[in-house]
Amino acid sequence: MESLRPLAVDKIGDVLAIAWSDGREDFLALPALRAACPCAACNGEPDVTGKWSGKILDARSANADLRGWEFVGGYGLQPRWGDGHASGIYAYPLLRKLGKAEREG
Repeated sequence: MESLRPLAVDKIGDVLAIAWSDGREDFLALPALRAACPCAACNGEPDVTGKWSGKILDARSANADLRGWEFVGGYGLQPRWGDGHASGIYAYPLLRKLGKAEREG
C-alpha cells in the first residue's frame, strides 16, 4: 500500500490547499494552521520528569502570514511564517486531522 502524501500544496489567499494522494483535498485556514503549530516553542515539551513546560510562543496570536514551506522527509511539511518562525513540522496525519476539523467546522 502506498503511503499517504500530498500531491500538490498551494497557498490561496489565507488558505493552504492540499491535494492528497488518496484524492482528498483539504483547505486549511492559515490562522488555524499557525495556531496548531506542533513545535516545542509553541506547545512546550515534557522535561525529564514528564512535566509539560517550555512554551515560549503563543501560536494563536502569532503572525499567520505564510511565506513558504519545505517538505520534510516523506512525512511532513514545515511552514515558514512571516514572523520568522519555521521550526514546526506538521506531520501528514496532523494536516489531515486539521483538514477534517475545518470541514466539520
